Amino acid sequence: MHAVQAQSASTTTNVHFEPLLTDTQAAELLGIHPKTLQRFARNGQIPAHRIGRYWRFRASELDLWLRSALQSGSQSAVSQEIVQ
Repeated sequence: MHAVQAQSASTTTNVHFEPLLTDTQAAELLGIHPKTLQRFARNGQIPAHRIGRYWRFRASELDLWLRSALQSGSQSAVSQEIVQ
């Protein structure tokens, strides 16, 4: 993560910026094809951010999403495809 200092008139705070992953990077982490990941993002099945015409992903959000899907016991078709 990158730390950025934000200054205002009265305080200085550190803001932590998590770099966004491309669809290729995120798909590699999840072990699926990038086109599959893009389809999941378009359908709202996975946490994603649309920036212009590109999908971007936060590793922390993908991790949380996958962990919650695995812990729920009732895995969605998406998480089952990723886990297998």
